[in-house]
Amino acid sequence: MHEKKSFSLVLLLLLPFLACSCVNQTVIYSDIPTAKINNAISGSIDESDVISAIAKIDLITPDGYYPAKAVLIIKKPSYLRLELLPIIGTPDFFITVSPEKMSVFIPSKGEFYRGQPTQANLAKFLPWQINVEDIVMIFSGTFPSLRENEVVYQGYQEKNLLRVEMKTKSGLLQTIWIEEKNRLRKLVRNDKTGKKLYTVEYIYDEPPNPVPGKITINMADGITSLSIKYSDIKIEKAADLSIFDLPVPDDVKTITLDKLQ
Repeated sequence: MHEKKSFSLVLLLLLPFLACSCVNQTVIYSDIPTAKINNAISGSIDESDVISAIAKIDLITPDGYYPAKAVLIIKKPSYLRLELLPIIGTPDFFITVSPEKMSVFIPSKGEFYRGQPTQANLAKFLPWQINVEDIVMIFSGTFPSLRENEVVYQGYQEKNLLRVEMKTKSGLLQTIWIEEKNRLRKLVRNDKTGKKLYTVEYIYDEPPNPVPGKITINMADGITSLSIKYSDIKIEKAADLSIFDLPVPDDVKTITLDKLQ
Protein backbone atom coordinates (compact mmCIF):
# COMPACT_ATOMS: atom_id res chain seq x y z
CA MET A 1 0.00 0.00 0.00
CA HIS A 2 2.81 2.39 0.87
CA GLU A 3 4.60 1.59 -2.43
CA LYS A 4 1.43 2.32 -4.43
CA LYS A 5 0.98 5.67 -2.69
CA SER A 6 4.62 6.66 -3.31
CA PHE A 7 4.36 5.72 -6.99
CA SER A 8 1.23 7.86 -7.38
CA LEU A 9 2.99 10.83 -5.78
CA VAL A 10 5.95 10.49 -8.16
CA LEU A 11 3.66 10.30 -11.18
CA LEU A 12 1.80 13.42 -10.02
CA LEU A 13 5.03 15.39 -9.58
CA LEU A 14 6.34 14.33 -12.98
CA LEU A 15 3.08 15.05 -14.79
CA PRO A 16 4.04 18.57 -16.04
CA PHE A 17 7.10 17.14 -17.77
CA LEU A 18 5.41 14.03 -19.11
CA ALA A 19 2.62 16.10 -20.61
CA CYS A 20 5.19 18.06 -22.62
CA SER A 21 7.05 15.04 -23.96
CA CYS A 22 4.72 12.09 -24.44
CA VAL A 23 1.74 10.31 -22.96
CA ASN A 24 1.01 7.01 -21.19
CA GLN A 25 4.51 6.79 -19.72
CA THR A 26 5.43 4.42 -16.93
CA VAL A 27 7.68 5.83 -14.21
CA ILE A 28 9.74 3.82 -11.71
CA TYR A 29 11.60 5.81 -9.11
CA SER A 30 12.75 5.16 -5.50
CA ASP A 31 14.76 6.51 -2.58
CA ILE A 32 15.38 9.94 -4.20
CA PRO A 33 13.60 13.18 -3.15
CA THR A 34 10.87 13.52 -5.77
CA ALA A 35 11.01 17.33 -5.76
CA LYS A 36 14.65 17.21 -6.85
CA ILE A 37 14.10 15.38 -10.13
CA ASN A 38 10.84 17.26 -10.75
CA ASN A 39 12.53 20.66 -10.43
CA ALA A 40 15.45 19.66 -12.62
CA ILE A 41 13.63 18.02 -15.51
CA SER A 42 10.76 20.48 -15.70
CA GLY A 43 13.33 23.26 -16.14
CA SER A 44 12.95 26.98 -15.73
CA ILE A 45 12.63 27.56 -19.49
CA ASP A 46 9.16 26.72 -20.74
CA GLU A 47 7.60 26.64 -24.19
CA SER A 48 6.42 30.24 -23.98
CA ASP A 49 10.01 31.50 -23.56
CA VAL A 50 12.30 32.64 -26.38
CA ILE A 51 16.04 32.47 -25.68
CA SER A 52 18.36 34.77 -27.62
CA ALA A 53 22.12 35.04 -27.21
CA ILE A 54 25.46 35.62 -28.88
CA ALA A 55 26.98 32.20 -29.34
CA LYS A 56 30.67 31.38 -29.72
CA ILE A 57 30.70 28.07 -31.58
CA ASP A 58 33.61 25.65 -31.80
CA LEU A 59 33.10 22.72 -34.14
CA ILE A 60 35.59 19.89 -34.51
CA THR A 61 35.12 17.24 -37.20
CA PRO A 62 37.41 14.69 -38.88
CA ASP A 63 37.95 17.39 -41.55
CA GLY A 64 39.18 20.11 -39.19
CA TYR A 65 38.34 22.82 -36.66
CA TYR A 66 35.72 25.44 -37.45
CA PRO A 67 35.20 28.34 -35.02
CA ALA A 68 32.30 30.73 -35.53
CA LYS A 69 30.31 33.46 -33.84
CA ALA A 70 26.56 33.71 -34.27
CA VAL A 71 23.29 35.17 -33.11
CA LEU A 72 21.20 32.24 -31.86
CA ILE A 73 17.49 32.38 -31.09
CA ILE A 74 15.60 29.28 -29.92
CA LYS A 75 12.22 28.30 -28.56
CA LYS A 76 11.01 24.90 -27.43
CA PRO A 77 10.17 22.52 -28.90
CA SER A 78 11.68 23.07 -32.37
CA TYR A 79 12.14 26.74 -33.27
CA LEU A 80 15.62 27.95 -34.21
CA ARG A 81 17.20 30.97 -35.88
CA LEU A 82 20.94 31.22 -36.52
CA GLU A 83 22.86 34.12 -38.09
CA LEU A 84 26.59 33.67 -38.58
CA LEU A 85 28.51 36.83 -37.72
CA PRO A 86 31.61 37.68 -39.80
CA ILE A 87 34.63 39.49 -38.37
CA ILE A 88 33.44 42.62 -40.19
CA GLY A 89 30.32 43.41 -42.15
CA THR A 90 26.82 41.94 -42.04
CA PRO A 91 25.80 38.27 -41.57
CA ASP A 92 26.19 36.16 -44.70
CA PHE A 93 24.28 33.09 -43.53
CA PHE A 94 20.77 32.95 -42.10
CA ILE A 95 18.75 29.88 -41.20
CA THR A 96 15.33 29.69 -39.56
CA VAL A 97 13.55 26.52 -38.52
CA SER A 98 10.00 26.01 -37.28
CA PRO A 99 7.88 22.85 -36.98
CA GLU A 100 6.46 23.49 -40.46
CA LYS A 101 9.45 24.63 -42.53
CA MET A 102 13.04 25.77 -42.72
CA SER A 103 14.59 28.62 -44.71
CA VAL A 104 18.21 29.44 -45.55
CA PHE A 105 19.56 32.65 -47.07
CA ILE A 106 23.16 33.14 -48.24
CA PRO A 107 23.36 36.80 -49.38
CA SER A 108 26.81 36.61 -51.01
CA LYS A 109 25.59 33.85 -53.33
CA GLY A 110 22.11 35.25 -53.81
CA GLU A 111 20.69 31.87 -52.79
CA PHE A 112 17.49 31.30 -50.80
CA TYR A 113 16.42 27.77 -49.86
CA ARG A 114 13.13 26.57 -48.41
CA GLY A 115 11.89 23.12 -47.42
CA GLN A 116 10.78 20.77 -44.71
CA PRO A 117 12.79 20.80 -41.43
CA THR A 118 14.07 17.25 -41.89
CA GLN A 119 17.41 16.06 -40.60
CA ALA A 120 18.55 15.48 -44.19
CA ASN A 121 17.75 19.08 -45.19
CA LEU A 122 19.40 20.50 -42.08
CA ALA A 123 22.52 18.45 -42.76
CA LYS A 124 22.99 20.31 -46.05
CA PHE A 125 23.81 23.47 -44.07
CA LEU A 126 24.52 22.58 -40.45
CA PRO A 127 27.14 20.04 -39.32
CA TRP A 128 24.92 18.67 -36.54
CA GLN A 129 24.10 14.98 -36.54
CA ILE A 130 21.10 15.61 -34.27
CA ASN A 131 17.55 16.55 -35.28
CA VAL A 132 16.25 20.05 -34.64
CA GLU A 133 13.91 19.08 -31.78
CA ASP A 134 16.77 17.52 -29.82
CA ILE A 135 19.27 20.29 -30.54
CA VAL A 136 16.80 22.99 -29.40
CA MET A 137 16.19 21.14 -26.14
CA ILE A 138 19.93 20.69 -25.57
CA PHE A 139 20.76 24.32 -26.45
CA SER A 140 18.08 25.50 -24.01
CA GLY A 141 19.78 23.59 -21.18
CA THR A 142 17.54 20.57 -20.85
CA PHE A 143 17.33 17.11 -22.44
CA PRO A 144 15.42 15.74 -25.47
CA SER A 145 12.30 13.64 -25.19
CA LEU A 146 12.58 9.99 -26.19
CA ARG A 147 9.24 10.37 -28.02
CA GLU A 148 7.81 6.95 -27.23
CA ASN A 149 4.61 6.12 -25.35
CA GLU A 150 6.22 4.18 -22.53
CA VAL A 151 9.39 5.37 -20.82
CA VAL A 152 10.66 3.83 -17.59
CA TYR A 153 12.50 6.20 -15.23
CA GLN A 154 14.95 4.87 -12.64
CA GLY A 155 16.87 7.22 -10.37
CA TYR A 156 19.53 6.84 -7.71
CA GLN A 157 22.25 8.82 -6.01
CA GLU A 158 25.75 8.75 -7.53
CA LYS A 159 28.14 10.61 -5.21
CA ASN A 160 26.82 14.21 -5.11
CA LEU A 161 24.78 13.81 -8.32
CA LEU A 162 21.35 12.35 -8.98
CA ARG A 163 21.51 9.89 -11.88
CA VAL A 164 18.29 9.25 -13.79
CA GLU A 165 17.99 6.61 -16.49
CA MET A 166 15.16 6.73 -19.04
CA LYS A 167 14.51 3.65 -21.15
CA THR A 168 11.87 2.91 -23.79
CA LYS A 169 10.34 -0.44 -24.73
CA SER A 170 12.29 -0.35 -28.00
CA GLY A 171 15.59 -0.06 -26.09
CA LEU A 172 16.45 3.63 -26.44
CA LEU A 173 18.34 4.76 -23.34
CA GLN A 174 19.01 8.26 -22.08
CA THR A 175 20.83 9.03 -18.84
CA ILE A 176 21.05 12.42 -17.14
CA TRP A 177 22.98 13.62 -14.10
CA ILE A 178 21.52 16.38 -11.92
CA GLU A 179 23.73 18.35 -9.56
CA GLU A 180 22.88 19.53 -6.06
CA LYS A 181 21.48 22.87 -7.28
CA ASN A 182 18.89 20.99 -9.36
CA ARG A 183 20.73 21.80 -12.58
CA LEU A 184 21.39 19.38 -15.41
CA ARG A 185 25.10 18.49 -15.50
CA LYS A 186 25.42 15.71 -18.08
CA LEU A 187 23.44 13.72 -20.64
CA VAL A 188 24.27 10.48 -22.47
CA ARG A 189 22.09 9.13 -25.31
CA ASN A 190 22.31 5.49 -26.47
CA ASP A 191 20.57 3.86 -29.41
CA LYS A 192 18.38 0.74 -29.34
CA THR A 193 21.42 -1.56 -29.46
CA GLY A 194 23.04 0.14 -26.48
CA LYS A 195 25.62 1.97 -28.59
CA LYS A 196 26.45 5.47 -27.35
CA LEU A 197 25.36 8.21 -29.76
CA TYR A 198 26.53 11.36 -27.98
CA THR A 199 27.34 12.94 -24.63
CA VAL A 200 26.38 16.46 -23.53
CA GLU A 201 28.12 18.45 -20.78
CA TYR A 202 26.45 21.53 -19.24
CA ILE A 203 28.55 24.21 -17.49
CA TYR A 204 26.92 27.07 -15.60
CA ASP A 205 28.02 30.64 -14.96
CA GLU A 206 27.87 32.18 -11.52
CA PRO A 207 25.62 33.72 -10.40
CA PRO A 208 23.41 30.96 -11.78
CA ASN A 209 21.47 31.52 -15.00
CA PRO A 210 18.53 29.34 -16.13
CA VAL A 211 20.52 28.54 -19.29
CA PRO A 212 24.02 26.98 -19.03
CA GLY A 213 26.85 29.32 -20.02
CA LYS A 214 28.51 26.58 -22.05
CA ILE A 215 27.21 23.38 -23.64
CA THR A 216 29.43 20.77 -25.28
CA ILE A 217 28.23 17.84 -27.39
CA ASN A 218 30.71 15.02 -28.00
CA MET A 219 29.75 12.47 -30.63
CA ALA A 220 30.52 8.78 -30.24
CA ASP A 221 33.31 8.77 -32.84
CA GLY A 222 35.60 10.41 -30.27
CA ILE A 223 36.49 13.21 -32.72
CA THR A 224 33.40 15.22 -33.64
CA SER A 225 32.30 17.78 -31.07
CA LEU A 226 30.25 20.96 -30.92
CA SER A 227 30.80 23.49 -28.16
CA ILE A 228 28.62 26.55 -27.74
CA LYS A 229 29.36 29.35 -25.27
CA TYR A 230 26.70 31.95 -24.61
CA SER A 231 26.93 35.65 -23.84
CA ASP A 232 24.28 38.38 -23.65
CA ILE A 233 21.55 35.83 -22.89
CA LYS A 234 17.99 37.14 -22.94
CA ILE A 235 14.86 35.19 -22.00
CA GLU A 236 11.57 36.72 -23.09
CA LYS A 237 7.99 35.55 -23.52
CA ALA A 238 7.09 34.71 -27.10
CA ALA A 239 4.75 37.40 -28.31
CA ASP A 240 5.63 37.09 -32.00
CA LEU A 241 7.11 34.04 -33.75
CA SER A 242 7.77 35.78 -37.09
CA ILE A 243 11.48 35.85 -36.17
CA PHE A 244 11.47 32.15 -37.07
CA ASP A 245 10.09 32.79 -40.58
CA LEU A 246 12.72 34.15 -42.97
CA PRO A 247 11.14 36.24 -45.75
CA VAL A 248 12.30 35.78 -49.33
CA PRO A 249 14.36 38.84 -50.41
CA ASP A 250 13.35 40.74 -53.51
CA ASP A 251 14.80 39.50 -56.81
CA VAL A 252 16.09 36.27 -55.25
CA LYS A 253 14.88 32.93 -56.59
CA THR A 254 13.71 30.32 -54.09
CA ILE A 255 15.32 26.89 -54.31
CA THR A 256 13.14 24.04 -53.01
CA LEU A 257 15.23 21.84 -50.72
CA ASP A 258 12.99 18.80 -50.98
CA LYS A 259 13.74 18.58 -54.73
CA LEU A 260 17.52 18.56 -54.21
CA GLN A 261 19.37 15.27 -54.05
